[in-house]
Amino acid sequence: MVNRIHINFTEDGEKLKMSYEFYGKNEARLQYDEPNNLVDFYRNSVQKYPDNLVIGERDANSVFHWTTYREFGERIDRLRAGIAQLGIIQPGDKIGIIMGNSLEWAIGAFATFGLRACWVPMYEKELHHTWEYIIKDSGMKIVFVKNQEIYEIVKKFQSNIPTLQKIFIVKGEGENSFSALEELGKAHPIDPITPDIHDDAAIIYTSGTTGDPKGVILTHGNFAANSNAGSNLYPEINNTARALSILPWAHSYAMTAELYTFVKVGASIGITDVDHLSEDLSKTNPTHLICVPRLFNKIYQGIHKIMEETGGIKYKLFLAAKKAAKQKRETGKSSLKLKILDKLVFSKVRAKFGNRLYASLTASAKTELEVANFFFDIGLPIYDCYGMTETAPAITMNCERYHRLGSVGKPIEYVKVVIDKSMMPEGSEDGEIIAYGPNVMKGYLNKPEKTAEIMVKDENGIPGVRTGDLGRLDEDNFLYITGRIKNEYKLLNGKYVHPAEIEEFTKILPWIANIFIYGDGRPFNIALIVPDSEYLQAYAKKQGISKSFEELVEDPKIQELIKEKITTHLRQKFGGYEIPKKFAFLTEDFTLENKMLTQTMKLKRRTVLDRYKNLIESLYQDVEY
Repeated sequence: MVNRIHINFTEDGEKLKMSYEFYGKNEARLQYDEPNNLVDFYRNSVQKYPDNLVIGERDANSVFHWTTYREFGERIDRLRAGIAQLGIIQPGDKIGIIMGNSLEWAIGAFATFGLRACWVPMYEKELHHTWEYIIKDSGMKIVFVKNQEIYEIVKKFQSNIPTLQKIFIVKGEGENSFSALEELGKAHPIDPITPDIHDDAAIIYTSGTTGDPKGVILTHGNFAANSNAGSNLYPEINNTARALSILPWAHSYAMTAELYTFVKVGASIGITDVDHLSEDLSKTNPTHLICVPRLFNKIYQGIHKIMEETGGIKYKLFLAAKKAAKQKRETGKSSLKLKILDKLVFSKVRAKFGNRLYASLTASAKTELEVANFFFDIGLPIYDCYGMTETAPAITMNCERYHRLGSVGKPIEYVKVVIDKSMMPEGSEDGEIIAYGPNVMKGYLNKPEKTAEIMVKDENGIPGVRTGDLGRLDEDNFLYITGRIKNEYKLLNGKYVHPAEIEEFTKILPWIANIFIYGDGRPFNIALIVPDSEYLQAYAKKQGISKSFEELVEDPKIQELIKEKITTHLRQKFGGYEIPKKFAFLTEDFTLENKMLTQTMKLKRRTVLDRYKNLIESLYQDVEY
């Protein structure tokens, strides 16, 4: 349905063939194919593709400015030499950054690797005491900060953190600026040091939902093995590819799948945010999106909302195109009708994505089948992948050649997945997912007990991690995620509930911005509902209702309508005991700013419970246990 990018297999054809043969075999092997370190990742591309574009950033007028690999390499060289001139960094020392995705973020990372030092990224939108904890826990010597405002905050930490010696401002001038450090290095050039595969490359602090964040120690070999395995399954990610960056590089998913992988092959990355995504898709014409299902849920809702509001012949054609595409999916046979409707309807949807989008890779949660089918049908396939920070991050991946909707793919090259059913009821198909391979972390920094809780070894001594996720493997080694051990709970009647699965399915509804399901040890589930402001207000306008969003949310008739929509929707997939019996409505969404979401948009369940404890308890008043 969509024009595919031509793939040239001549240079790496044999390697690609081997990767496909190994993919999904479910065998762990401590093998690190070249390039096996992150310094070679960028240096190879600077040498082979000096005039290719690498990173593009938008200015205040929404114009993108691009840097070539030649310029990228020169600035990395200057910064690395400038840091070396300070005389305070030895191999293994920690250099950090507090900033969102930017050209300087990438320059700082690769300059750090060339000193055999370790990169420690921090989120720009984070609690100040979390920054302080990470800087102190990691023993950080140098930290780059975005601006003067953050500089003043971090400067106060120095009296309590003896290791922190230098703070440099990225977007600033003067002796403590990023540019001044580059100028220092320009006058004293040095060659990069090639790291060993076992050298620490980065410490990524998991956002966590309770307690202090844990510093995950990942090596050059971890990242290289993961990136090489992933890009072997996506040969179209080559020097002509382009990503549009939405997720933070401070998280291992975007760091590996996007920054490291695209730089390794000489591809380009445009940097945007969710607010500018729509306009920047057409400006940058990406071939790939590295994102999370939440984004596609919103796009799915938006497309259907627009078509419903448009109505008339256009809406009828849209519904006819969906029906024809579904028939093709179910029968495997296309039709002239679908070809015509594709040109009239779906081609216009694809054009909104820039006309070059080849595939989207999603992780963090499972894409709902309804949403995944829709995007496959219109020629914009979504491939679900699975992993965790502790595995750098990929464990399993779907790809064009091998995919199964509803699954998160097969184990990647050199990775083994084991389903541990030892703690499950007899006869259960599900168990805890354990992953073994060259992508597995060294451990948690300064937390030997936490490391011992999660890390294991197989019969050959290959390291593995207990993921805490529940899943099952089918006969072809496709992995299906069925829940989370810590998030799973039992109702009073003994039935087990996986709340995240119910929540994700509910968020397909255009009425819902967010939802929280709870019922641990209770007779039934309840739901906290955040209605979608834009959709609800558009509905009210059509009905001639003149009320604010807050008034609409409090309106009993609106609440009953939304309850009915949710209940009817959930009956398609869930049993009666899983469907909430009582609801409470909120006007404030769960966001990063109010600390209800992690940086990868997962609910902080404990935080939500603590904040809305009294409201939740009120829903169980007068209930007999």
